[in-house]
Formats: sequence, structure tokens, C-alpha cells
Amino acid sequence: MPVESVSTLAPAPKVRKRAASDQNAAVVASFLGWTLDAFDYFLVIYCLTAIGAEFGRSDLEMAFSITLTLAFRPVGAFIFGLLADRYGRRLPLMIDLVFFSAVEVATAFAPNYSTFLVLRALFGIGMGGEWGAGASLTMEKVPARLRGICSGLLNQGYSLGNLLAVLCYFTLFRRWGWRPMFLLGGAPALLAIFIRLRIKESEVWQKTKAHDWTELWRTIFSHWKLFLYIVLLMTFMNLSSHGIGDMYPTFLQRYWHFDPEKRAIISAIAGVGALCGSIIFAWFSDTKGRRRTIVAGLLLGIAMIPLWALAPNLTLLVIGAFLINFMIQGSWGVIPVHLAELSPDSIRGFLPGFAYQCGVLLSSSIVMIQALLARHMSYPATMAITAGVVFSGGCIVAGLGKESRGRVFGAGTD
Repeated sequence: MPVESVSTLAPAPKVRKRAASDQNAAVVASFLGWTLDAFDYFLVIYCLTAIGAEFGRSDLEMAFSITLTLAFRPVGAFIFGLLADRYGRRLPLMIDLVFFSAVEVATAFAPNYSTFLVLRALFGIGMGGEWGAGASLTMEKVPARLRGICSGLLNQGYSLGNLLAVLCYFTLFRRWGWRPMFLLGGAPALLAIFIRLRIKESEVWQKTKAHDWTELWRTIFSHWKLFLYIVLLMTFMNLSSHGIGDMYPTFLQRYWHFDPEKRAIISAIAGVGALCGSIIFAWFSDTKGRRRTIVAGLLLGIAMIPLWALAPNLTLLVIGAFLINFMIQGSWGVIPVHLAELSPDSIRGFLPGFAYQCGVLLSSSIVMIQALLARHMSYPATMAITAGVVFSGGCIVAGLGKESRGRVFGAGTD
């Protein structure tokens, strides 16, 4: 063999090692970004009644702050999604992380309800911007055979953020109150440094990026039917997720009269169920299909409603909380890879993220609907009815859609 051939082949293992390191760093960064987003979001969920008491506001008024955060997420997805498709995935992701870190810290110093609402709206912009850039970066870097597992892992960031918020609430709330917990929200700024130092730009984006804004807009508008379908799908998926999670701590307090520690423990058990379901269902989707797996999780979620909302005792309540989160967040574990595979290469930063967050906007009233219904019927009936309706709708929409499981990114087939 010629000497030059040996020298050409020798560096290959090092190249593969660097590529694997870059892929792992992208997964870690996107996972942690979504984790820290969810951490702040769930801090408000668990401290909802305490914050309301300090500001002299009702449960319904505090539920509006959650709705406001959800409603502003499409703004962030629109801004940072466009930037991710025009200028690359890394830079918008870093800017977004620093932005929502600053908002989280500022929340700790909110002097009144009005300021708190403004900060929650700003946080919604940051939260909406992170998912699109982070998910596209991850899905474009990992091998096709690992997309399902990585999708489940990415979605687990949301569940882990929930668990971390529970832990923070459990250990700090009694001693320090709600404000100091939000100071921990400065951590995402450090993650931006990690991305800057350890992660390369997406090669898929470099190969398929639009040459100018005109081309980018043309591509976006040419896929309007796909956009509307994803919006509808994500409306029901978000109704399902937020319908079982956002008002559940309030349900445990108002109906079961549990103290903060017991509420935190039950929420933590539910979070473990979500973590387990997300990775298992996403792995299952690699062989059985994305749509089938989503529908299966939602149908099984319907079967869990009596245990979750109507349980006659604490043991069954805890089992129901674990199982319904296992099923519903299991379905969610498939979402990052499903939307990435449905989306064209050149607008993968914008289309899935913006459509997802528009679904968040359309579903953002779920917490207020539940709070209003709870004024006229029991909390268990409120939770059970809303869950049954939205799970059923999600099954229909997911089942009627299409999928592109295993498609090759960057192949120019859009």
C-alpha cells in the first residue's frame, strides 16, 4: 500500500471520535437547555398559590400568568426559528439561553403582580425560542438510527426540569419562600459558553440553508399545509401535557388538602413516570412508527384517567399520577424526532418550533378553563373531563397525519 494512502486513512478514527464528541455535546446542550427552561416554568406551577397570596391574587388570576407564558412562546419560536434557519443553529440558541437566564433571575425581584406578568411574558419568548433551535441542532447531528432515543432524551429534559423544580420547592420553599428559587435560573447562561466552545454548526444546515431571506420566506409559505397540520397536532399534544400537569399541584392542594411536601413528593413520582415513558416510547417509535406510538400513548392515557383524577385513596392516586405521566409524556417523547423528520431541511429551525409554539398558544387557555370549571364542579371531575376530551382529540389528529420515519437529512429531497 502506498505511504500516502496509509497517512490518509490513519486519521479516520480521530475524525469519528471528534464527530461523536460533537454529537454528544449537542444532545447534552439541547437537553439541558430544555431542562432549565422547564425548571423555571414549573417553579411558577408549584409556587402558584404562594405567589398569588403575596400579590393578593386569586388562583384564576395566577393561572393567567401561566397562560401568558404559553401565549408568548410562539413569539420566541418565530424570532429565534428564523434566525436559526438564516444564520445557523448555534448562535440563536446561545443568545436565547442568555436572554431567558436574565429573565429568570429578574423574576426573583418582581415587586408586584403587573411586573411579574411582564416577566412571565418575556420568559415565554425565551422558552419558545429554545426548543426549535435546540431540537433541530440535535436531530441533524445524531445518526438516523439513534433519533428516536435522542428524541426521548431531549423530551426528558422537560420532565427533569419538572423534577428539579419539585426538589427545589421541597427543600427551599419552607425556609426561603419562592423568590430565592428563581435566582438559580442564571445557570443557562453558562450553557451558552459550553455551546460556544464544544459544538460545531450543523452540517445539514450548511448544505441546505437558504441563500437569502426571500428564498427562506418562499420555502416557508410553500409548506403551509404541513404547518397547519403540525399546529393542530401540537395544540392537542399541549392540551394533553398542560392539562395533566399545570393545575395538578393546585388540585392536590385544594381538593386533597396536601401540604407542600406531600404535593412535591407526588409530583416527583409523576415526573419519574414521565422520564421513563418518554425514553421507552421514543425507542419503540423507531421500530413501530411515530404516529402509532403517539396514538398508543394517548389511548393508554385515557385508560389511566380514573386512577389519576378519581382515585378514592392516596395509593391509587400516586399510581395514577405515575402511569398517566408515563403514557402522555411517553407520547411526547416521539415529538422532537417526528416534527424534525416531517420538516424540510432548510426550515427545520423555524417550521417545527413555530408550529409547536402556535399549538402552545392555542392550548394556553387550558389552565384557565380548568380553573373556571373547578368553580362549578369538583376538581376531580374537572381534571377527568378535560383530560378525556383532549386525549381523544390528540389520537384522531395524530392518527390522520403522515410520518417520514428514518428520512435522510440533507439529501435534497424536500
